[in-house]
Amino acid sequence: MRIGITCYPTYGGSGVVATELGIELAASGHEIHFISYSQPFRLNGRNEGIFYHEVPVSNYPLFEFPPYDLALASRMAEVAEFNELDLLHVHYAIPHSVSALLARQMLKSRGRNLPFVTTLHGTDITLVGLDRSYLPITRYAIQESDGVTSISNYLREKTIEDFGIVRPIEVIPNFVNCDVYMPFSDEAVRAEARRRFAPHGEAILIHLSNFRPVKRVVDVVKTFARVAEQVPAQLILVGDGPDRSAAEWLAHDLKIHGRIHFLGKQERVNELLPLADLMLMPSELESFGLAALEAMACKVPSIATRVGGVPELIDDGVTGLLYPVAALDAMADGAIGLLRDRNRLEVMRDSARKAARTRFCSTKIVPLYVAYYERLIGLSS
Repeated sequence: MRIGITCYPTYGGSGVVATELGIELAASGHEIHFISYSQPFRLNGRNEGIFYHEVPVSNYPLFEFPPYDLALASRMAEVAEFNELDLLHVHYAIPHSVSALLARQMLKSRGRNLPFVTTLHGTDITLVGLDRSYLPITRYAIQESDGVTSISNYLREKTIEDFGIVRPIEVIPNFVNCDVYMPFSDEAVRAEARRRFAPHGEAILIHLSNFRPVKRVVDVVKTFARVAEQVPAQLILVGDGPDRSAAEWLAHDLKIHGRIHFLGKQERVNELLPLADLMLMPSELESFGLAALEAMACKVPSIATRVGGVPELIDDGVTGLLYPVAALDAMADGAIGLLRDRNRLEVMRDSARKAARTRFCSTKIVPLYVAYYERLIGLSS
């Protein structure tokens, strides 16, 4: 198949999933065309079968805000026509599904059919889409999509409830390449690599996000401070965003900045995650929890919040520990208990890897998308 993919090319989960999906599909022999305002950050430009099409946006003095959604629709239609795409797959409803709807209508007027799939990822439904400025057009675009998927049952039910959606929504969970995200095969090699962050053999905790308020990165620092009072430990923070400065200042005020490594955005997080003992994910809301899944595949359990779709991913007490939002003392106690009981931690590490391999590996999930595309093309042809 020839598939067009549109996503936000940034550090957020929807962009990561869309990019990884394109990479996996191309590796299976499909032709993938990314259409966005810049190249997704996880693409290296050397992927066989993957093509990138930039969306140029003219900034005329008349426009206070450049109309990206219209430029995107035009580019979608061009790429689809010139490259004979079989379908479009847009990730994050706003504005991508609206642009895809316009592109489909433009091509239909010229006698060409271009079905499109909308994948709902989270804040496009739980935050942005509920804004009264966007809710009617978001609802309409979802209803008019040829196919709609959601990354969790939680998000599916949330969409139906809040938007009054009456069309089918298929749940296809996020995934991870278990041959890329994996633990060290040699424990001695892992121990040597850990010395970069824990030169004295301390425990290593890690957090990975875009540092938006919903991720509660300040809670990460506060929780780690409580852990570090009881257990020799270091914290790796991967990512960047609006709350980074607050986290840095808090680490300085708590006098633990020497134990925290702010690494910023990293392309090869699969090489960092296996170094950790635990992942901290104290989010206000997660529609799935992709960072936790990537950690699980690397044999790293999560200390996380029991919100959104997280309980669909993490089996509390088996592959991680779940707590209410802002229960910092409880989260810290849970982490301390695991770090002090290495046998229990090792069992949980093994369970986390097993769950990732058996339920969420790309080899299991990507074929679900392929089958969905094939059904969609068959229905719309």
